[in-house]
Amino acid sequence: MNNRTFTMIKPDATSKGHTGAILKMINAAGFRIAAMKMTKLSAEKAGQFYAIHKGKPFYDELVTFMSSGPITAAILEKGNAVEDFRKLIGSTDPEKADEGTIRKLFASSIGENAIHGSDSDENAMIEGDFFFSKLEQF
Repeated sequence: MNNRTFTMIKPDATSKGHTGAILKMINAAGFRIAAMKMTKLSAEKAGQFYAIHKGKPFYDELVTFMSSGPITAAILEKGNAVEDFRKLIGSTDPEKADEGTIRKLFASSIGENAIHGSDSDENAMIEGDFFFSKLEQF
């Protein structure tokens, strides 16, 4: 079992000033931050990160949105990290997200859903390595 997951606080949550509140929820849920930085993705880098969705109807909109402003990328550590974090962030659709989840509290739509969380141990490693060198992971 991999005890790490990857997250990004997306441009919508960042622009609304929710980064601190989201990080507080992550810490309160028992996650340790193993790497973190605020950055802005170029359209090219956003396209590379979301390459798995290339050709899907929402791809161009997603790339435009994710390169529209700063994000906070982080690698999080905890036992059962991927599954526990997916529960913490809630459903992609904030209308369907459980009460108290990050997306229920901070997302405004399926497209602007405040936060990304890896969906598997394998993707957590790939996504974390996309943003952080091994020297930046603690």
